[in-house]
Amino acid sequence: MPSRGLLTIPDVCAELGVSRSTFYDWRAKRKAPPCVKLPNGDLRIRRTELDRWLSSLEDIA
Repeated sequence: MPSRGLLTIPDVCAELGVSRSTFYDWRAKRKAPPCVKLPNGDLRIRRTELDRWLSSLEDIA
Protein backbone atom coordinates (compact mmCIF):
# COMPACT_ATOMS: atom_id res chain seq x y z
CA MET A 1 0.00 0.00 0.00
CA PRO A 2 1.51 3.34 -1.03
CA SER A 3 2.23 5.57 1.95
CA ARG A 4 0.48 8.95 2.08
CA GLY A 5 -0.84 8.59 -1.46
CA LEU A 6 2.62 8.34 -3.01
CA LEU A 7 3.03 5.88 -5.87
CA THR A 8 6.27 4.32 -7.06
CA ILE A 9 7.29 4.44 -10.71
CA PRO A 10 6.54 0.69 -11.10
CA ASP A 11 3.06 1.31 -9.59
CA VAL A 12 2.38 4.09 -12.10
CA CYS A 13 3.76 2.13 -15.05
CA ALA A 14 1.60 -0.87 -14.16
CA GLU A 15 -1.50 1.29 -13.82
CA LEU A 16 -0.87 3.03 -17.15
CA GLY A 17 0.27 -0.13 -18.93
CA VAL A 18 3.57 1.38 -20.08
CA SER A 19 7.18 0.35 -19.64
CA ARG A 20 9.54 2.10 -17.27
CA SER A 21 11.55 3.36 -20.26
CA THR A 22 8.41 4.92 -21.76
CA PHE A 23 7.69 6.68 -18.48
CA TYR A 24 11.25 8.07 -18.36
CA ASP A 25 10.98 9.17 -22.01
CA TRP A 26 7.83 11.10 -21.08
CA ARG A 27 9.64 12.57 -18.09
CA ALA A 28 12.58 13.70 -20.24
CA LYS A 29 10.10 15.38 -22.61
CA ARG A 30 8.24 16.94 -19.66
CA LYS A 31 5.10 15.00 -20.59
CA ALA A 32 4.92 12.88 -17.41
CA PRO A 33 2.98 13.72 -14.26
CA PRO A 34 4.90 15.77 -11.67
CA CYS A 35 7.21 13.69 -9.49
CA VAL A 36 8.51 14.05 -5.96
CA LYS A 37 12.22 13.28 -5.62
CA LEU A 38 13.03 11.69 -2.27
CA PRO A 39 16.34 12.32 -0.44
CA ASN A 40 17.58 8.90 -1.58
CA GLY A 41 16.93 9.86 -5.23
CA ASP A 42 13.84 7.67 -5.70
CA LEU A 43 10.85 9.20 -7.43
CA ARG A 44 7.26 9.10 -6.24
CA ILE A 45 4.07 10.44 -7.78
CA ARG A 46 1.20 11.72 -5.70
CA ARG A 47 -2.07 9.93 -6.47
CA THR A 48 -3.79 13.31 -6.78
CA GLU A 49 -1.19 14.51 -9.33
CA LEU A 50 -1.55 11.32 -11.39
CA ASP A 51 -5.34 11.70 -11.43
CA ARG A 52 -5.04 15.38 -12.36
CA TRP A 53 -2.55 14.55 -15.13
CA LEU A 54 -4.81 11.84 -16.54
CA SER A 55 -7.78 14.23 -16.51
CA SER A 56 -5.75 16.78 -18.46
CA LEU A 57 -5.23 14.18 -21.21
CA GLU A 58 -8.93 13.52 -21.77
CA ASP A 59 -10.09 14.23 -25.29
CA ILE A 60 -13.32 16.20 -25.12
CA ALA A 61 -14.23 15.89 -28.80
